[in-house]
Amino acid sequence: MDQDKYIEVNPKKRFGKPIIVGTRISVEDVLSWLSKGMSMTDIIADFPELSEKQIEACQLYQASL
Repeated sequence: MDQDKYIEVNPKKRFGKPIIVGTRISVEDVLSWLSKGMSMTDIIADFPELSEKQIEACQLYQASL
């Protein structure tokens, strides 16, 4: 998966935290929701602008650090 397609780091958005491209939702937010037991379906229901691919990119981004 090409993470650059889904994740961006821009010092002018969210204080330079990695975010999902086209949103202000941070990778940290998504990982926090997953760690609290939310499923991808739950997250997408709350944030319909997100896709499963974007959520997977967040997980891969964290794993690559």
